Amino acid sequence: MLSYRWILLLSVVVVVAVAAELPLASTTFKTLTGNAPLVIARGGFSGLFPDSSQFAFGFALSATSTDTSLWCDVQLTKDGVGFCLRDLLMQNGTTISQVYPGGKQTYRINGVPKTGWFPVDYNMSLLTNQFSTHIYRWAVTQALFSRTDKFDFCNFRIFSVTGFMSSIEPSSLWLNVEHDVFYTEHGLNMTNYILSVQKLGFVKYISSPELGFLETLSGGIDNKVKLVFRFLDKAVSDPSTNKTYDSMLSDLAFIKTIASGIMVPKSYIWPVTSDNYIQLPTQIVKDAHDTGLEIYASDFSNDGIFPYNYSYDPLEEYLSFVSNGGFSVDGVLTDHPLTASEAIGNILIISHNGASGDYPDCTDLAYEKAVGDGADVIDCSIEMTKDGIPICMSSINLYDSTDVQNSKFSSLASVVPEIQTKPGIFTFNLTWEEISTLRPKITHPYHDFVRNPRYANQGKFFKLSDFLTYAKDKDLSGIMIIMKNAAFMAKSLGFDVVDLVTTALSNAGYDNMDPTTKNNKEIMIQSKDSAVLVKLKQRLTQCKLVYSLPVKVGDVSDSCVADIKKFADAVIVDRESVFAESKGFIIRKSKVVEDVQSAGLAVYVEVFRNEYVSPPVDFFADGTVEINNYVQLQVPIGDLAQLLDAECSTGGMLPALAPMPVLNSSDVIEPPLPAAEPKSAAGSSATNACVVGVRAPPPLFSSSREYVLLATLLLLQML
Repeated sequence: MLSYRWILLLSVVVVVAVAAELPLASTTFKTLTGNAPLVIARGGFSGLFPDSSQFAFGFALSATSTDTSLWCDVQLTKDGVGFCLRDLLMQNGTTISQVYPGGKQTYRINGVPKTGWFPVDYNMSLLTNQFSTHIYRWAVTQALFSRTDKFDFCNFRIFSVTGFMSSIEPSSLWLNVEHDVFYTEHGLNMTNYILSVQKLGFVKYISSPELGFLETLSGGIDNKVKLVFRFLDKAVSDPSTNKTYDSMLSDLAFIKTIASGIMVPKSYIWPVTSDNYIQLPTQIVKDAHDTGLEIYASDFSNDGIFPYNYSYDPLEEYLSFVSNGGFSVDGVLTDHPLTASEAIGNILIISHNGASGDYPDCTDLAYEKAVGDGADVIDCSIEMTKDGIPICMSSINLYDSTDVQNSKFSSLASVVPEIQTKPGIFTFNLTWEEISTLRPKITHPYHDFVRNPRYANQGKFFKLSDFLTYAKDKDLSGIMIIMKNAAFMAKSLGFDVVDLVTTALSNAGYDNMDPTTKNNKEIMIQSKDSAVLVKLKQRLTQCKLVYSLPVKVGDVSDSCVADIKKFADAVIVDRESVFAESKGFIIRKSKVVEDVQSAGLAVYVEVFRNEYVSPPVDFFADGTVEINNYVQLQVPIGDLAQLLDAECSTGGMLPALAPMPVLNSSDVIEPPLPAAEPKSAAGSSATNACVVGVRAPPPLFSSSREYVLLATLLLLQML
């Protein structure tokens, strides 16, 4: 197994949890008992596999810890057999509408007519032998389809509660009964059924949104089994009491006479505004604990709609419930239990590149947020203005990161073939003073995922000199300077970017830092142009030189690695060059990392994003799980793809991947940079500003917890 040392460059700050390598922290959680919050896997690992299937339950236990409690929504068949399925309307989680197309019925559920296929119309034998479950998509209610449909074609059968117990043998089983009143109306006795199965010893929790149902159990259950009253939407009424859940919040003392805990939607604890930002937390956790009730939070999922404060980072959301400094809930109910488990283990934060998931790229606000959230390194991607000033800008095309197309400069649009084939307005079309008048624009890598709209156009851009001054007295390990389009800048614009950058570093005092102080910084310079790094290498620089490989490379020849080592200390590869994907599933791991590491070069991987559609299916819509697999391989590579091939019909199989190309010396060797005809504003002659003292990098692991946000670019140094 590979071992990795971390250096991360993030255009937003990232949360990293390495549970497999870190011991549990000696954290005292502010739960009712002081114990760690309980992770409750709703229907097993239902964010990946069909809810309540054998694979979902089994995978939840293998991917998390033995302490995880498996949640079963109990439904009753016509012949009184209990089975696990999330929804009373069976068409929402099974193929029953295809198997029994004439079975649709309309019944009143809590006084409201509902139409569909109901378990009370079928004996258990008709369900277990006739059709399989399919994945329950949170997207049905969230208008976002992100969960793979590949496992819908697998042979997953309906699970009876007792069959589930004997097959999985969970250490902790949570039974949830949603519709006791409905089943009673159809002549079925849920109370007797639950009392009988809890005697088998696996059941640790029983919950229901019907307080009257819990009251019928209170005298007959084992004293080790906890009863939990589940609150639903505040405007809805408990059918057993005809009281709204909102009104029942003021009667926790009475609930305590029946139950030992309550479960509430997460919005009861952290309310959300109409424009999707969290408000201050309520007092409900304190009120429950003061009453002697445990309190559990529900509705967690890695692929739901997140308040913008969390920047699409599910781990950050969990942390606000279990370790926010003021309180801890006693457990969380989730479709993705692995992420919840990460939130309750040790956490390490390494970040860089500005918090561009929260603020526009390369602005003062983005850099301030990154530093405040614990970044070790921040970066500046160099572009040039018309008057020869190097600035920090994520794209040479101002369309990408400013409102220039709506400004008085909109008529300057043109096509520059050396840069791109589409029209744009480029940094070198405007002076620094003119660029300073533009409004920044936050980036949105995925159309359906809006980032922090309140601050989408806030912040001020930095010149390189501003960036260097800002970073110099911050508690950072280093800075990263990214050079792009250097040949074009020299030939067409007359700017020697290497000269300008090294001069700016020297002018900012980066060549005479005291290695014994916190102000000492390591300087890293990155480029996809080998000629840039060759020129820097020839100046006997002590900067760390980082070469960006072309995308989707499957192998690197020995001669190519030898040539790269002549001018670089490290390389950057895209993540698909490490793990090749087909339809979002990982098929194989390439040899790129091993090829480059064998020559003594560090390897970095990019680009990672927290939006849950970004990671491969193998990483469970969780950017932190994805990151951890570049630190320590935790998920068996290709297993899900093999499962589809072995267990599923043709509709679930993946198309084959063609081999990715081998990188050869001819792909990386470039002619020297052309000589620049200096303009008057281009600056003075170069100095050897990269000869600086280098502070040792921070330790990989820390006992402290730091919490930060959305990742969009990650570079990992692999040893």
